[in-house]
Formats: sequence, structure tokens, C-alpha cells
Amino acid sequence: MCRGSIRQGEALLPGLFRCARCGRRLHIQYTGKGGNTQRYACKGTFSAKAVNNCIGFGGMRVDRAVAREVLDRLQPLGIEAALAAMEAQSEQQQDKRQQIENAVQHAQYEAARARRQYDAVDPDNRLVAGELERRWNERLVQLRDLETQLDSLNQTKLVPTLSAEDRSRLMALGKDLAKAWNSPGASIETRKKIIRLLVKEIIVDVVDDRLELVIHWQGGDHTEMSVKKNKVGQTRWTVEADVVDLVRVLARQLPDMAIAAILNRSGKLTGRGATWTRSHVCGLRKTNGIPVYREGERAERGQVTLDEAADILKVSRATAYRMVSSGVLPAEQLCPGAPWVIRLADLQQDAVRRDAEARRSRRPMSENPLQNSLAL
Repeated sequence: MCRGSIRQGEALLPGLFRCARCGRRLHIQYTGKGGNTQRYACKGTFSAKAVNNCIGFGGMRVDRAVAREVLDRLQPLGIEAALAAMEAQSEQQQDKRQQIENAVQHAQYEAARARRQYDAVDPDNRLVAGELERRWNERLVQLRDLETQLDSLNQTKLVPTLSAEDRSRLMALGKDLAKAWNSPGASIETRKKIIRLLVKEIIVDVVDDRLELVIHWQGGDHTEMSVKKNKVGQTRWTVEADVVDLVRVLARQLPDMAIAAILNRSGKLTGRGATWTRSHVCGLRKTNGIPVYREGERAERGQVTLDEAADILKVSRATAYRMVSSGVLPAEQLCPGAPWVIRLADLQQDAVRRDAEARRSRRPMSENPLQNSLAL
């Protein structure tokens, strides 16, 4: 009933994309384990001249972008259309009831007329009396069918009449159309049909690392969009870039087990939504070419942790942390839970040494006389 094929796959836009370079339709390809990875590709003149495909790109991100644009178009009008449909349905029910009531009145008149004709005929004229009796029975059957339809329609629940308050409440709910779109009850087939009711076709081209789209709506309007293209090897299971950068820096400070603990405390998840383990961190390092932490490399760079700095300054760890919090001792922490990294050169500053000595002198004496004598 509308342009573009509706298939059983997970992709939302098969049959709607048209290549901006050659004007041909793009094909949908399902790859990966279980065929759960979708990809759009234009074969161009591959079959004729054995050249490379025109363009190709993953479908997950562009599907979400176009669906978001469709929802933005539907959001202001979705509830208004639903309310208009409810009012139209109510009017149709009233019109249908009025028509059946008129038909019942007409059938009653015809049945009464047929009865009068039958009563007026001479009983000895059997042929005429039989014909009139047959017509009378037909009118009675028609009257009974119409009355049955009217009773059935009266038992049907009418569309409720909405008050002004109810309409305003529904209009407020219509602003959250994305929640209904992403609900489990909305099937892929339903979403595809909704998109094709609004979208005629989409012209697409790959420019550097972006997809340039021109959406042709059914009403004749056009919308230009730009969607970032996935990098080579990037899929829906790819770990977020900020997590990779964090692991890249933490690997210069800690082993894999400690990195996994920090990522879990920070609420970071793997590409598949799982918590981090030592093997997960090891696999991420190998995928992104991050070398493993080597014991002693932090000292080679002239860096120490907060505990090591406290030992050098001869203060407690809590005192060293207060020095960092007050800004006396420069330190860096990548994320909550990550170790504080302090440069050895900063520990040699006179201001840091004097502050540590002053904090040691203000340390309260113990209530145990033996410990006080040992301290003196």
C-alpha cells in the first residue's frame, strides 16, 4: 500500500534509501552471528562493470536518527489525530444508529402495509392470498434483522465524550510519544508502517565520516539531516570511547584487576551491558593496542600514589588527602575511585614540606602515657 518493502528484519528503513551518487535503491544486508547486524549498501554498477559498491554503512545509528525525526514530526500532532479519530468514530456510530432506526421505521410501515393487503384479499382467491402472505413474511424477516442490528449497536460501548480537562491531559501525554514507540508492545512491523506513512524516500550519501540525508516526506516537504557514521569495526557492542580513554590512562597506573574495580565503582559497563572483570579489561586492551601495566613504570615517570606520598612526607594518609583537598599538594585523579597521582617533583617543594611539618607538629598527643613517652 506504500512505497518501500516491509520485511521481517530488525532494520526500519529497507527500501526507502536511494543512493545520491547513482540514484539506485540501497539493499539491506544482515550479517554477524544470528544475522543481527544490519547494513545498507548500494551495489551501483557492480554487476555490470565489476566496480566497487557506491556507498555502504551500518544501519543501527541511522535508523535511530530517522525514527527520532519521525517522532519529532508526529509528537505535536499525534494526540490531536487520535482525538479527531475518536470524535469521527463517535459521529459514525451516531450516523449508523440513525440510519438503522430510520430503516426500522420504514420496515415497520412496509410490514403493516403488507398485513393490511393480506387482510383485505378474498380468502377464496388462494393464489393472491398466498403471494401476499409471502410478501408479508419477507417484510417481517427484514424488520426482525434490522431490530437485531439496532439492539446489537445499542449494546456496543460508545466512544466516551472527553471533557476539556481530559483533552488537556491527553495532549500532555502526547509529548512523551517516544515512550510509546519504544514500548515492548510496539512491534517492528508497526514501526515500519508508521515510518512509511510519513516518509516517501531518503536520499543518502557518505561524506567523510558522516551520512548526509535528505528525507522526502509524503506531503512533499524535505528535511536535511547529518548523521555520524560508525567507524570501521564499530558496532552496537563497541565500548564507549570515554571508557577506552580511561582504560588507556589507568593502564599506566594499575593492573587489570584494579582497573576493573575502578570501572565498576564508576558505574561503567561493557559494550554488552555487563560489569567489568580482569578478562574484560585485558580484552579491551588487546583490541585497542594498550600495553599492560609494568611494575615500576610509574616510578620511572616520577609519579607516586597518595599512600606513597604520605610515607615520603611522614604523615598519615588522611593528612596527605587533606593536603590534596586544600590545594597545597598538587595531585590528579582521573575519576572517582581512581588513585591520586602525585609527581615526585611536587613533593620536593618547600611549601609542601613546611605544610607537612606543620601538620605533624599539630598532631594530638595520645592519651596513653607510654605512647607519649615513646613519641618524645
